[in-house]
Amino acid sequence: MAKTSQETNNQLINLIGKGTVITGDIKSEGDMRIDGELNGNITSNGRVVIGHTGKVTGEVSCKNCELAGYVKGKIIIEQLITLKATSTVLGEIATDKLSIEPGAVFSGNCTMENQAQNEKAKNA
Repeated sequence: MAKTSQETNNQLINLIGKGTVITGDIKSEGDMRIDGELNGNITSNGRVVIGHTGKVTGEVSCKNCELAGYVKGKIIIEQLITLKATSTVLGEIATDKLSIEPGAVFSGNCTMENQAQNEKAKNA
Protein backbone atom coordinates (compact mmCIF):
# COMPACT_ATOMS: atom_id res chain seq x y z
CA MET A 1 0.00 0.00 0.00
CA ALA A 2 1.38 3.41 -0.94
CA LYS A 3 2.03 6.01 1.71
CA THR A 4 -0.03 9.15 1.65
CA SER A 5 1.78 12.49 1.67
CA GLN A 6 0.82 12.95 5.33
CA GLU A 7 2.54 9.72 6.36
CA THR A 8 5.86 10.48 4.66
CA ASN A 9 8.78 10.66 7.13
CA ASN A 10 6.35 9.82 9.98
CA GLN A 11 5.52 13.50 10.28
CA LEU A 12 2.15 15.12 9.71
CA ILE A 13 1.74 18.23 7.59
CA ASN A 14 -0.94 20.57 8.91
CA LEU A 15 -2.82 22.79 6.46
CA ILE A 16 -4.95 25.87 6.99
CA GLY A 17 -6.62 26.35 3.63
CA LYS A 18 -7.50 29.51 1.75
CA GLY A 19 -10.75 30.99 3.07
CA THR A 20 -10.27 29.50 6.55
CA VAL A 21 -10.02 31.95 9.48
CA ILE A 22 -8.75 30.73 12.86
CA THR A 23 -8.64 32.75 16.06
CA GLY A 24 -6.41 31.21 18.73
CA ASP A 25 -2.99 29.69 19.24
CA ILE A 26 -1.64 26.65 17.36
CA LYS A 27 1.06 24.30 18.65
CA SER A 28 2.37 21.54 16.39
CA GLU A 29 5.18 18.99 16.38
CA GLY A 30 5.09 18.75 12.57
CA ASP A 31 5.26 21.05 9.57
CA MET A 32 2.51 23.55 8.85
CA ARG A 33 1.25 25.41 5.79
CA ILE A 34 -1.04 28.44 6.09
CA ASP A 35 -2.97 29.68 3.08
CA GLY A 36 -5.82 31.08 5.18
CA GLU A 37 -5.84 33.52 8.09
CA LEU A 38 -4.65 33.03 11.67
CA ASN A 39 -5.22 35.53 14.45
CA GLY A 40 -3.00 34.04 17.13
CA ASN A 41 0.39 32.45 17.69
CA ILE A 42 2.03 29.49 15.93
CA THR A 43 4.58 27.28 17.66
CA SER A 44 6.06 24.43 15.64
CA ASN A 45 9.07 22.14 15.94
CA GLY A 46 9.11 21.86 12.15
CA ARG A 47 8.83 24.11 9.12
CA VAL A 48 6.11 26.72 8.68
CA VAL A 49 5.12 27.87 5.18
CA ILE A 50 2.86 30.89 4.84
CA GLY A 51 1.54 30.93 1.28
CA HIS A 52 0.88 34.08 -0.76
CA THR A 53 -2.77 34.11 0.43
CA GLY A 54 -1.75 33.39 4.04
CA LYS A 55 -2.11 36.02 6.75
CA VAL A 56 -0.88 35.75 10.36
CA THR A 57 -1.39 38.32 13.09
CA GLY A 58 0.61 37.08 16.07
CA GLU A 59 3.87 35.36 16.91
CA VAL A 60 5.44 32.69 14.68
CA SER A 61 7.99 30.38 16.32
CA CYS A 62 9.51 27.44 14.43
CA LYS A 63 12.66 25.80 13.08
CA ASN A 64 12.46 27.07 9.46
CA CYS A 65 10.01 29.39 7.71
CA GLU A 66 9.14 30.24 4.13
CA LEU A 67 6.99 33.35 3.91
CA ALA A 68 5.14 34.44 0.78
CA GLY A 69 2.15 36.07 2.53
CA TYR A 70 1.59 38.57 5.36
CA VAL A 71 2.76 38.49 8.98
CA LYS A 72 2.22 41.18 11.60
CA GLY A 73 4.02 40.29 14.82
CA LYS A 74 7.17 38.68 16.13
CA ILE A 75 8.87 35.89 14.16
CA ILE A 76 11.33 33.59 15.98
CA ILE A 77 13.14 31.14 13.69
CA GLU A 78 15.84 28.73 14.88
CA GLN A 79 17.55 28.28 11.51
CA LEU A 80 16.43 29.95 8.25
CA ILE A 81 13.63 32.31 7.25
CA THR A 82 13.02 33.07 3.58
CA LEU A 83 10.97 36.13 2.63
CA LYS A 84 9.61 35.58 -0.87
CA ALA A 85 8.97 38.48 -3.28
CA THR A 86 5.24 38.54 -2.41
CA SER A 87 5.78 38.66 1.36
CA THR A 88 5.05 41.46 3.83
CA VAL A 89 6.42 41.44 7.39
CA LEU A 90 5.52 44.10 9.94
CA GLY A 91 7.36 43.41 13.20
CA GLU A 92 10.44 41.74 14.62
CA ILE A 93 12.47 38.83 13.28
CA ALA A 94 14.91 36.79 15.39
CA THR A 95 16.75 34.16 13.34
CA ASP A 96 20.08 32.51 12.62
CA LYS A 97 19.85 33.06 8.83
CA LEU A 98 17.73 35.43 6.73
CA SER A 99 17.02 35.38 2.99
CA ILE A 100 15.04 38.20 1.37
CA GLU A 101 13.99 38.15 -2.29
CA PRO A 102 13.68 41.44 -4.21
CA GLY A 103 10.11 42.74 -3.86
CA ALA A 104 9.61 41.55 -0.27
CA VAL A 105 8.44 44.16 2.25
CA PHE A 106 9.99 44.12 5.73
CA SER A 107 9.33 46.88 8.24
CA GLY A 108 10.74 46.26 11.70
CA ASN A 109 13.83 44.91 13.43
CA CYS A 110 15.94 41.83 12.78
CA THR A 111 18.25 40.10 15.26
CA MET A 112 20.59 37.35 14.03
CA GLU A 113 23.28 34.86 15.20
CA ASN A 114 21.51 32.31 17.37
CA GLN A 115 19.36 35.03 18.91
CA ALA A 116 16.29 33.03 17.89
CA GLN A 117 17.29 30.20 20.24
CA ASN A 118 17.83 32.71 23.05
CA GLU A 119 14.40 34.27 22.40
CA LYS A 120 12.75 30.85 22.33
CA ALA A 121 14.42 29.92 25.64
CA LYS A 122 13.26 33.17 27.25
CA ASN A 123 9.67 32.54 26.14
CA ALA A 124 9.62 28.89 27.28
